[in-house]
Amino acid sequence: MKVAREPAVEAGLRLLNELGLEGLTLRGIAAALGVKAPSLYWHFKSKQDLVDAMATRVLAGVADELADERASSWQDHCLRFGAALRGALLRYRDGARMVGGSHLGDTRLYEPMERILQVFRDAGIAPAEAALCLGTLYSYVIGFVLEEQAVVAPTGERDPRYAPEVRAARMDPARFPLSRSIGAVLFDGYDARFGQGLRMIVDGFAARTAAPA
Repeated sequence: MKVAREPAVEAGLRLLNELGLEGLTLRGIAAALGVKAPSLYWHFKSKQDLVDAMATRVLAGVADELADERASSWQDHCLRFGAALRGALLRYRDGARMVGGSHLGDTRLYEPMERILQVFRDAGIAPAEAALCLGTLYSYVIGFVLEEQAVVAPTGERDPRYAPEVRAARMDPARFPLSRSIGAVLFDGYDARFGQGLRMIVDGFAARTAAPA
């Protein structure tokens, strides 16, 4: 029995939350759909092909979420995009690992890209410079959530190895007083820290574009 592509992608995203990226298999997805594994090969030659399709679905959802946004500036666009992307990644176990490095195949993603590049250009910023800003922002979100998901499970439970007090106990306060003091900054307060980092990127790029050539 041949299975449609979209139900397979949806099943993959559901199972991702149950099993994680390592536990996800084409065989498991086929079983969840009540079909034999070879039927999935009509659409996906490998697990990575399926993961690419899942990542594309997630990012297309971000694009849809921002489709009606009419931000007043490129800075506003960047802040909203960063927040929306992080929110989408956190909806899935191993969301950052799934999306990072994946090959995306949905042309809907070009529409919000074109819109935001136009906002940059209206502000006098060339597309190549805008791409530098957006690429840096995207990499920041992926990396931030990758680290965040290593510490905090989708259920909200924290890996006890990353507790600030556990980290502090391993460090000699006489030799590493400064490093010991920043544990809570590194492994807690993710919402606030994410927003601060996002703002640093946007403000830094604004300063770069305002500086004399």
